[in-house]
Amino acid sequence: MNLKEYLAARIARVEAALERWVPAETTPPATIHRAMRYSLFAGGKRVRPVLCIGAAEALGREPRGIEDAACTLEMIHTYSLIHDDLPALDNDDLRRGRPTNHVVFGEAMAILAGDSLLTLAFEVLGKLPHASNDVRARLVAELATASGTVGGMIGGQVHDIEGEGQPPTAELLEQIHRAKTGALLRGSVRMGAIYAGATDDELRSLSAFGEHVGLAFQIVDDILDVEESSETLGKTAGKDQAQQKITFPAVYGLDRSKVMAEHEREAARAAIQPFGVAAEPLLALADFIVKRKA
Repeated sequence: MNLKEYLAARIARVEAALERWVPAETTPPATIHRAMRYSLFAGGKRVRPVLCIGAAEALGREPRGIEDAACTLEMIHTYSLIHDDLPALDNDDLRRGRPTNHVVFGEAMAILAGDSLLTLAFEVLGKLPHASNDVRARLVAELATASGTVGGMIGGQVHDIEGEGQPPTAELLEQIHRAKTGALLRGSVRMGAIYAGATDDELRSLSAFGEHVGLAFQIVDDILDVEESSETLGKTAGKDQAQQKITFPAVYGLDRSKVMAEHEREAARAAIQPFGVAAEPLLALADFIVKRKA
């Protein structure tokens, strides 16, 4: 399978869905829509929506309109990045290779742009044109849980903030990253499975894949923050160490962190072996996540 071609085709579908759902820059009030689109269309890798589509494909299905559900994951992810970069949180001025949202539009508009993308994601799920009411409700619950405070993205962010300057421990690291990054990646896979009508057993297998690939993603992210430049990453490198954040290299060192990322990749691959050839895109995505350089 040619991963580059696969990604290009799925990303194109996600981009088209985002264009359909996100108001144009000229739609009043124009400033907020410019701010939303500035960060949303800044060239992200679209890993989460592609994982969502790939999970449905692993079941041997290509449900109509799944890109509409998948694009909500990018809205949530982008909202989290806008807010993470604010002076009150990580205070960063570079994201996806360009000035952060608050640098361009001001803090107030950046906060509102994040709020707007969060709100729009759930509006889209509530209006999915090709899903049943039951599926819409399950997707809303799944995305809310993955994004929320109990084991979700916001909870992980709280642990991250409160952990700054504390001694780096494995326990705190686990609390932060299974929630801050892992929950939404796991939720991405689960949403694709739910949309495609997965059985309970299929959902369990894909959930395990999502959990392992989510942890691998964060381990690699922490490694790249140490090893790569800001130009390569498209964001400020070395920020974790400067802010005394609790990361995998801080707890385990670089070499062991790399071994751990590889272990999670192998566990992710093992979780979806029962799906056979249909899971090849997900297997390739797991490899991509661990071997990426940005």
